[in-house]
Amino acid sequence: MYSILYANEKDELLEHPAITMLGRTGGDWVEPVKDEMIPLPKGASLVTIPNHIPVGLDGYDKLTYFESDLSGSGRQAFAVAALLPQGFTRVLLPACVNACSGQSLPLFGYTAVGMKRGQVYVAAVQTDQHRKWHPAFYNTERLPVRIDHMLKRFPHNRIVRQLSRCALQYGCFTAQNIFYGRWEGGIPTTPTCNADCIGCISENHSGVDSPQERLGFSPEVDEIAELGAYHLANAREAIISFGQGCEGEPALSAVKLSESIRKMRYSTPQGTININTNAGYTAGIKQMVEAGLDAMRVTLFSFNEDNYNRYHRPRGYSLQDVRDSIAVALDNGVQVSLNLLTFPGFTDRESEIQLLLDFIHKYPLYMIQLRNLNIDPDYFQQHFGQEESGTGIISMLNIFAREAPEVKVGSYTHPVNGRG
Repeated sequence: MYSILYANEKDELLEHPAITMLGRTGGDWVEPVKDEMIPLPKGASLVTIPNHIPVGLDGYDKLTYFESDLSGSGRQAFAVAALLPQGFTRVLLPACVNACSGQSLPLFGYTAVGMKRGQVYVAAVQTDQHRKWHPAFYNTERLPVRIDHMLKRFPHNRIVRQLSRCALQYGCFTAQNIFYGRWEGGIPTTPTCNADCIGCISENHSGVDSPQERLGFSPEVDEIAELGAYHLANAREAIISFGQGCEGEPALSAVKLSESIRKMRYSTPQGTININTNAGYTAGIKQMVEAGLDAMRVTLFSFNEDNYNRYHRPRGYSLQDVRDSIAVALDNGVQVSLNLLTFPGFTDRESEIQLLLDFIHKYPLYMIQLRNLNIDPDYFQQHFGQEESGTGIISMLNIFAREAPEVKVGSYTHPVNGRG
């Protein structure tokens, strides 16, 4: 049993040992089982959920909603959640209710937390090593100096200027890696998109505010190629990725990106060239594959066409086009991963799991990358309801391991073998 954590108006974190924490899966409040809770991982942060009242179980297993600080101060009580670092997947949402009807939460991956024997626990599971994505390696004191060095090295490159903003204003790790000269570095290129995803993080949709602004220009081939080749040739375990949080769908810029890939590969054979994409524009994917693309990560919410359309809201393409793009990439030796947007109580439904298994038995993916879907749970429920309960995220992972052991499960893109 885990006791509930909450915050008062002074943002002080408090525990009430007589009230048991609950988590949320879909529209249901549940008491977590042992294998769903782990000690709060390093790099996670505890945050107050704005305008949300915590919910727990009292000593008689009765639901308790409390609006006042239980320490007796009379201050208002707020729900508390964890924001997880890369490499950890949420298994339960926080149990709480919105005190301000009509106000949606910011697009963060709020995760249920509790307290046991003086230690904070979180409803999560580790799904990848997070050495490269540990917050301790980012936002360092030397970052501004490194950014200044790169701006002087590439004084006319607008992508570098964009990445300096992403690194400092948004704290984007893939932007910062360009300046640190290591690992996966993002190269944004495309301001437009062919989908209107309800959880888009770079453009406002349906009254949900995005946490950042989208790229406002379309860079030239030389800008893309010079920065990409520099990172591939000089960075440790180098990956460059098109398709960042500050842009739209990179395959729409396939002509420029294909030429850029060829120029980069003329300069260096090192590193991995990756695209993060919705894969809806098959002709563009084919162009980049033929130019020398090494890896492709396809963001996908569901293999149920109705659910796919309700979330992604594609313009001018269909789920079949996504399948066709994946087939083209696989046929040409590209390392293909699925960026599975994961929401407890939905992604772990038996029907959703079976559709995914049917797909990967036909198309041999390299990896399923689990990505916590950052969206207000109540807003999500308005779109997808509770037609079917989930089996649990842990159970889903066990099914993957049993039914598709050849497919890796992880959280982020890995270098392609042979690309140093």
